[in-house]
Amino acid sequence: MMTSLGDKGEGHRETTALLGNEDKGSVQTQTRVLNQGSWTQVSCPCCVSEQVEPLVLIQLSDNIQPVTKRWLISLIEVSERDGGAALLAHPGEDECGDVIVVSAPRCTLLRATEDLGLCKKYHNGDMVAFSYNDRDNFRNVDDMQEFLTLAERQCIVKYELDFLRAQKGQKIPGVPESQGVLKARENICQKLEKAGVIKDIFPLHDKQRLTDLCRNWYSGKQIWGQPLDSIQAYFGGTVGFYFSFLDFYTWALVPPAILGLVLTFLLPGGGSGAGVVKEQAGGVVEVDDSPSVSGHMVQAVFSMLWSTLVMEFWKRRSSSLSHSWGLLHLAERFAEPRPGFHGTLGINPVTGRLEPLFPEWQRQLRVGLVSVPLVGFFLGMVVLGMTGFYHGEALAQGFHQDSGSLFSGSLLYLPSVAHIVYTNMLGNVYRTVAMQLTEWENHREESSFQNHHTTKVLLFTFFNYFAVLFHIAFYKQDLPLLRKRLASLLIVTQLVNQCTEVVVPFIVDRFFSAPQKKQQEDDPNVDKLRAQRSLPPFPGLFAEYIELLVQFGYLSLFSCVYPLTAVLLLLNNVTEIRADAYKICKLFRKPFSAPVSNIGVWQTAFEVLGFVSVMSNCWLLLLSPRVREFCLEGGISGRNIILFAILVEHVLILVKMILAFMIPDEPDWVRIKREQIEFHSMQALGQQKL
Repeated sequence: MMTSLGDKGEGHRETTALLGNEDKGSVQTQTRVLNQGSWTQVSCPCCVSEQVEPLVLIQLSDNIQPVTKRWLISLIEVSERDGGAALLAHPGEDECGDVIVVSAPRCTLLRATEDLGLCKKYHNGDMVAFSYNDRDNFRNVDDMQEFLTLAERQCIVKYELDFLRAQKGQKIPGVPESQGVLKARENICQKLEKAGVIKDIFPLHDKQRLTDLCRNWYSGKQIWGQPLDSIQAYFGGTVGFYFSFLDFYTWALVPPAILGLVLTFLLPGGGSGAGVVKEQAGGVVEVDDSPSVSGHMVQAVFSMLWSTLVMEFWKRRSSSLSHSWGLLHLAERFAEPRPGFHGTLGINPVTGRLEPLFPEWQRQLRVGLVSVPLVGFFLGMVVLGMTGFYHGEALAQGFHQDSGSLFSGSLLYLPSVAHIVYTNMLGNVYRTVAMQLTEWENHREESSFQNHHTTKVLLFTFFNYFAVLFHIAFYKQDLPLLRKRLASLLIVTQLVNQCTEVVVPFIVDRFFSAPQKKQQEDDPNVDKLRAQRSLPPFPGLFAEYIELLVQFGYLSLFSCVYPLTAVLLLLNNVTEIRADAYKICKLFRKPFSAPVSNIGVWQTAFEVLGFVSVMSNCWLLLLSPRVREFCLEGGISGRNIILFAILVEHVLILVKMILAFMIPDEPDWVRIKREQIEFHSMQALGQQKL
């Protein structure tokens, strides 16, 4: 099985026909630590090459048995028809080692490209859904380095490994029988992970490409602009769309930032401190530095329109990127369920294949009777924590007024500290529960799993971050306190984020990890591929999207109270782009990134916040002391003020809906290209039937 691939006949394609000059040099650098003769053999003549590109590393347990490793390699190399993955495997430094390096032959890559619904350039230059039977009419189809991006090749390897399933019941060699019995159609990699045979699977960095990307991305002196195409090609669609959205959103903060500066420093009574002086009972002088009536109205209306326009124009931008990256016609791999899916073995009525089946009604029952009540319970715990915070704050203030000592003064901070600790602990517990609940719901498709999990976390995050602000705004109706709380949240949160996301990782990477990296780079005997496993796994983009969503909520929901919100967010995001780029390139392993056509459920979350911003800004405008004073001076009754606010709210919602309807979700040229892709796919299907 581990025969050399360099002894094939002259009819086989050589590496120089498969690789461009630059990419060939990159692969040669990567494979210098691997013995090329130890790659498993391929049977297809067009897939044979003297030089194989390492794509994915499987990290095995330290005490792996050689017979288990050989068995796994044999599964990786055999064809899908025989129950394997049809990939290439390399045992690493020796057959007894604890790593397996995996690559993919040309035919496997091409067939998976069709399964995933990726679009590639046709001979006439158009982006067309790839068809394996029509492969000779696609550009660069003989050069996998040009035809597929590095992220796509690595993702295909992961897909093939994830969908390895036992064709029949069998025992895993070298594994105790209590852990090593495979049932028919059971996921093999998942079983090996549970048995402790596989510790991790991750894609390998390409050092030369990564160096070039870093130089063009964050190492230069440019402030604006990112090499989005290079990011997508190296890290994949998920990462590419995140940085595209971050870039788009940061640029979109410029208009509200300019408006905030104008309202704060140029408009009379704009909140710069030169506000209206009021004398309260007891001789206390209060300076009302809230924005003027006109400033409130301008900021409120602008925030509502801005939130709508940003998301509508992002949809257009997203569809353009999806087309240019060949992701416009993605198809969920319906032939196989996701690795974590389980059920009773049966015949799939659609595909006719033997696979686990799980009734939809049973899944809906689990969601309705268990998941929804549990999520509601945790949301109630958030409200309970907020109530306890205000109660503790009142007790601490009362005790300080009675005592007046230094000790009682220090106790004033105790409720805030306790509330922060409580919310953090509750958030950690909830994230674990949300993941376990979503796993228990047993979703068949990966997209359905991700959408349900994200929705659970978003609901909790919204309550956790905004419940206190809504309570201050609409229950206590204390807008000065709301403005102070919002300003402190923005400033403190940004300082903490910049410290944890930039300063600490930079210090760790520069002073603690640098000597070890330098030693590994200088030592030719160190396996460069295995050295990558010393890096921690990439934590994902969930926290990054949450941060952007919270930012968007602060700006769209409450910026009429604090106009400088956009200015602070803009300053934060300019550094956030480079900080996130530095982290993903230097501090973590390269993540797998599945092809996606947009930012998914996050787009819906941003749109929901934009809709809620209409109601929030209308009622914040109504609660403004200056607006109330202006209405009372004009002889407008409280009842008429409420009726007017409801009317304005409905008018603005109507305007928002009209704007969303008038702005197409995709440009005309993208719509035409998408319809052409669908038409070409129908023609190709018709030719296959003939």
